[in-house]
Amino acid sequence: MSGLATPCFGRLSTLRWIKGVDIRGFSSSDCSNQSRGGLPRFFSEQLPSSKGAVVRVQGDEFWHMTKVLRLTTNDRYCLMVELGAHSVTPLLTERSPSISDNRVDRLQRVVLAATKQSQRLHEMILNPPLNIDGLLPLVSQSKLSFLATAEATPLVSTIASYRNEASGLIIVGPEGDFTAKELDTLKETGAISVGLGPLRLRVETATIALLATLMLWSDSQQLASS
Repeated sequence: MSGLATPCFGRLSTLRWIKGVDIRGFSSSDCSNQSRGGLPRFFSEQLPSSKGAVVRVQGDEFWHMTKVLRLTTNDRYCLMVELGAHSVTPLLTERSPSISDNRVDRLQRVVLAATKQSQRLHEMILNPPLNIDGLLPLVSQSKLSFLATAEATPLVSTIASYRNEASGLIIVGPEGDFTAKELDTLKETGAISVGLGPLRLRVETATIALLATLMLWSDSQQLASS
């Protein structure tokens, strides 16, 4: 293993290539549950007096926004491979209606590399993108479909009722969540709403949290029965 370079985090705020960016302010009347948004993510010495005004994010805060808060696409798919997902299907929704063909091809190469790295015997399948209408038959045919939803019953409180199921679907919405119509349609088809606590999670974070929880719970059940 090669040696690590000395960290230079203290210099980040002074580097000239870190440019600021303008974002619009927002407000929320209910900040008690972060899964619904509303809590601030960045510090600013001057705040706007009205909703929708522009706030300048720069220096350390800009670095935090662009480099810390977001995993790369490669990271999220590698973690799914490592956590034992059988397949992943990009879901096209009203708030996330498309994905480029080039991106799908690139992700396929990432999945293969991650499979080799994690020493899995079988490669995780990257399915073609699917819209909500195409997902519904899979939900109805699956014995178990967990739908990540804000303020739903926690996954750890729900999973024990389905201890006999060996496989199923995990459905995670886009940034901004599913629309009310999409949620109703999925639940009417048989998807079970589950929550991951009061924190507001990114799409990839919610997916990894669901996979990790299910994997650990499954392993604990196997150990208990052996």
